[in-house]
Amino acid sequence: MQLPIQISFRHMEPSIAVEDRIREKAAKLEQFYDRIMGCRVVVEAPHRHRHQGKLYHVRIDLTVPGGELVVSREHHGKKAHEDVYVALRDAFNAAQRQLESFSQRQRGNVKHHEPPPSGRISLLVPEQDYGKIETIDGREIYFHRNSVLNEDFQDLQVGKEVRFTEEEGDLGPQASTVHLKG
Repeated sequence: MQLPIQISFRHMEPSIAVEDRIREKAAKLEQFYDRIMGCRVVVEAPHRHRHQGKLYHVRIDLTVPGGELVVSREHHGKKAHEDVYVALRDAFNAAQRQLESFSQRQRGNVKHHEPPPSGRISLLVPEQDYGKIETIDGREIYFHRNSVLNEDFQDLQVGKEVRFTEEEGDLGPQASTVHLKG
């Protein structure tokens, strides 16, 4: 980290043991993103409820190039958050997930969902319950009557455009699902 970690306690006595755990957890965050510029952690015991003990609230502010990531773990009645170490664990786990996501976005590793392959029905053999699809790149994909979804096999026509899910069959590529386009 470029700046020293800042730790604050609200409505509770500062604890060296808790500070040590926070420093340990913050150091581990750098394994997931090594360009953290600053880290501020606030541990708060906001209320003492009649039926339960103090529920700790942990807020983590991470300064990173181009912005700031904020984790604010509310207890929402989680009895486990009566333990400050559990509240810290949950908050730092959330910070780790945010850092991993931020890092992936920066690297451009955002998931892109490819559209399912498509083609045109090139052959139908109703008496044997199968057909074939010609793909855009000229391959031929076998499909069975049972692969056709949201349509009746007998309503299909040669030349109709379809989307399909391809898998490797015993005799080559085949469509496990077939949907009419449009």
